[in-house]
Amino acid sequence: MIDLIGATVGIVVFAPIAVVVAALIRVSMGSPVLYSQVRPGLNATPFRMWKFRTMSNAQSTSGELLSDAERLTPLGSFLRSTSIDELPELINVARGEMSLVGPRPLLMEYLDHYNDEESRRHDVRPGITGWAQINGRNALSWEDKFRLDVWYTDNGNLLLDFRILAMTVWAVVRRDGVNSESHATMPKFERPPPDSA
Repeated sequence: MIDLIGATVGIVVFAPIAVVVAALIRVSMGSPVLYSQVRPGLNATPFRMWKFRTMSNAQSTSGELLSDAERLTPLGSFLRSTSIDELPELINVARGEMSLVGPRPLLMEYLDHYNDEESRRHDVRPGITGWAQINGRNALSWEDKFRLDVWYTDNGNLLLDFRILAMTVWAVVRRDGVNSESHATMPKFERPPPDSA
């Protein structure tokens, strides 16, 4: 109920900002304005997550997409650093696919690479923000991020959620941990699947 109320209020409050952002993206990058990708939700059930588009479709002479750093536009960089690109996820929260607070939904391709402990991050709904996001965000190593996600899975409660939401506002204002040291966002999570050893 809190997620539904929070998402509804958020959609109404941030609607004017969303309209302006959509217009700026349309003018600077063209269509589409929104970017969507299938991500694992509660119990790793797939759902389609929506975000504002932050990258161009620039390609190399051979027709391959350029790296994230090369395709990230100045507007996209601003949207990411302020987390405005995440606003469309309020729709996912309103639909019950996400929560305001929870482990961030990562790529489907990562599922087979988690160990049993890391897989427990899917025992709760994914969130727009989470314990890992206010404790380092993309500046964390994958191992530290998963450890924090699993800690939240075991210890999450209403008071902690309110604390995380409040701290998220401060983290966004300070723009903490937007990028890793060597990547525009985060390096790809690469580890052999546990059963391949």
